[in-house]
Amino acid sequence: MKLIGVTGGVGAGKSQVLGYIRDTYKARILLADEAANDLKKPGMPCYEPVIATLGRQILQEDGTINNKKMAEAIFASSEKLAQINAIIHPAVRTYIMEQIRLERESGVNDFFFLEAALLIEEHYDEVVDELWYVYANEQVRCKRLKDSRGYSDEKTASIISRQQPDAVFRSKCDFVLDNSGDFENTKQQIDEKLGVYLCKEQTASSIS
Repeated sequence: MKLIGVTGGVGAGKSQVLGYIRDTYKARILLADEAANDLKKPGMPCYEPVIATLGRQILQEDGTINNKKMAEAIFASSEKLAQINAIIHPAVRTYIMEQIRLERESGVNDFFFLEAALLIEEHYDEVVDELWYVYANEQVRCKRLKDSRGYSDEKTASIISRQQPDAVFRSKCDFVLDNSGDFENTKQQIDEKLGVYLCKEQTASSIS
């Protein structure tokens, strides 16, 4: 099983890319943000520590954590943000490593794709076989954010300016997937890349 990390800036189209891979290949897709949300649910490892750190005012009536209230609480205090990161990031990493282990044992899938906003910062390059950078030029990203999320030009520019520059992604990643144009072209890039892996696996299997 090939383990591939996927990263890229907001609006680059990572979800679209992973959706195509999920529908086309025998692949497990794991999104770190979804894992983090699951781990904050009642009864899960991060639920009580997060409440102990931020207080019960972040809870909804049904006892679940209100993500908007949580965000307001942590971004108002750099200390709280650091404390929450220290709770959630290790728990997410533990969960991810366990899922990778289970997938390897099952032998069902050819690929395991891990998508995380902080893939590089959290050193997942030490875990995966290779890193993919989903790229789209800034003009395309801005248009996508305005069309899909209704963001203003100012908000879009602010979000993009706070992210890692293109050069950093390119220097850290093994493969650049250009998703600036027609998605048919993107699919062709994916098929060529994953096709090479599948051919190598088939060759290795026939030899053994």
